[in-house]
Amino acid sequence: MLELQNLSFQVSDDADKHKEIIRDINLTFEDHAFIAITGPNGGGKSTLAKLIMGIETPTSGRILYNGTDITRMDISQRARLGISFAFQQPVRFKGIKVKDLIQLAAGKTAEGRTAVKFPDICDYLSKVGLCARDYVNRDVDSSLSGGELKRIEIATIIARNTPLSVFDEPEAGIDLWSFNNLIQVFEEMHRERTNSLIIISHQERILNIADEIVVLAEGQVSARGQRKDILPELLKGTEGCRFYQQDPQNGGSVSNIRKE
Repeated sequence: MLELQNLSFQVSDDADKHKEIIRDINLTFEDHAFIAITGPNGGGKSTLAKLIMGIETPTSGRILYNGTDITRMDISQRARLGISFAFQQPVRFKGIKVKDLIQLAAGKTAEGRTAVKFPDICDYLSKVGLCARDYVNRDVDSSLSGGELKRIEIATIIARNTPLSVFDEPEAGIDLWSFNNLIQVFEEMHRERTNSLIIISHQERILNIADEIVVLAEGQVSARGQRKDILPELLKGTEGCRFYQQDPQNGGSVSNIRKE
C-alpha cells in the first residue's frame, strides 16, 4: 500500500547550516496493517508522519501509494486518494459545528447525499468518549479543550473510513477514561475494517495492540519487527531506548521512550 524509498528530509537554520531530520528511510506498509512508530523524542516520528501526509515535502526520495508516486502531491490530493491524518495538535475551525465537521469529513455518497446521518455522528462521538448530545452543536473553536478537539478529530477519521489513517500521538491530551475508549476504537478499526493504521505513539498500550513496531531514532529506523519481538526489547531497554511505564500519578495515561 505505502512505500517510502530512500526518504530524507532536512531543514536549514539561520546560519544556512543543514540538519537532517529524516535520513534515507526505506519502509513498506502492507494493506490492512497496524503499524506503531515509536522512539525517542526528537527522533523524527512526527516529521515522518507529515511527510506521509504531504504536510512536508522530502528533500530526497520517493513516496508511493498503491503504486502511484505521491511525493509531490499536497495534503488535499493525498486525502482524495484515501489517506487520513490526525494531527498531534488538532486544528480549530471557527464557525463550523461538530456535526458539520464530521459530515464534511465523511463526504457524499455516489448519489450526492450526505454519507453519514445524525445517528452515525452520535455513534462516532460516543466511540471517542464524548456525549453526543453535548457536542453535536458545539462550534469547533477555542471553547473546546485540546483533549476534546483531539477526540472530535479522531471521530472524523472514523467517519471518513479511508484505506490509510495516520495518527500522530493520539494519546496526547487525552484523559485515562477516554484513552481506554480510543484503544477500543483502534482495535475495532483494525478488526472490522480493511483499512491500515499508522500510529505515532509512546504509549505502551498502543504498541501492545499493533501488528508491527517501527523504532525511529536520530531520523533512521533502528528496529522494525513484529510486536512480540520488538516490544519486549523496548521494555528491557535495548535499541538505545528505555521504556517508561505509565505514571499512576498522571492517571496512568502517559508513558515515554527516550534515548539513553
